[in-house]
Amino acid sequence: MTENIVRTNPNTMAKPGGHYTHAVTANGFVFIAGQLPITPDGTKLIDAPFEQQARQALDNVAAALAAAGSAVEQLVQVRVYVTDMKEWPGFNAIYASWIGPSCPARAVVPVPELHYGFKIEIEAVALNKSS
Repeated sequence: MTENIVRTNPNTMAKPGGHYTHAVTANGFVFIAGQLPITPDGTKLIDAPFEQQARQALDNVAAALAAAGSAVEQLVQVRVYVTDMKEWPGFNAIYASWIGPSCPARAVVPVPELHYGFKIEIEAVALNKSS
């Protein structure tokens, strides 16, 4: 029943670079597609330091959540893909500051490479605030 599926591509984010939607709401959950370090105007932060890339990807997750009617506090699962596990301690500190007291389930997955040569990609699942 596709009438229970809501697809959200907010105009506060760069348009998806492929055949996907930034946020999909279904059955009380909001599913956030993998977010890369791309600014709202479409600038790809390929050569930016890891920390800047991580902050932008997290900002994109937050923007997609907000547009779909959810929030960081509603996250239940976060999956982070990184190309260098040496960045994990720095990412963990940035993430802890970003997420605050919320503590959803999380995985940090090392990968050999990401699209465009990015250093990080983040996907997530949250509850819809109305649930």
